[in-house]
Amino acid sequence: MVTQYALGWVLRLRKRHPCGGTDWEVVRLGADIGLLCLNCKRRILMPRSALDRRVKTVVSSDSDDDPDRVLRTRSRCVDTQTVEN
Repeated sequence: MVTQYALGWVLRLRKRHPCGGTDWEVVRLGADIGLLCLNCKRRILMPRSALDRRVKTVVSSDSDDDPDRVLRTRSRCVDTQTVEN
């Protein structure tokens, strides 16, 4: 099964990068996935099949399907509208 990724997601991989970082941001999608180390800002390309094996967890995602994110966004909008009025 192929995992779907989106730009901006932060992934935690199983092994540490030589700089000591474990969190990576998805910056390119395709057959190869572009990742940016959040510790040293190094960019790498990894085949999707290898990334599927190495991902430990998704730290953060900007999924529109996440109901908690929608609620947080709506509450922020309500708060700003209340302050402006």
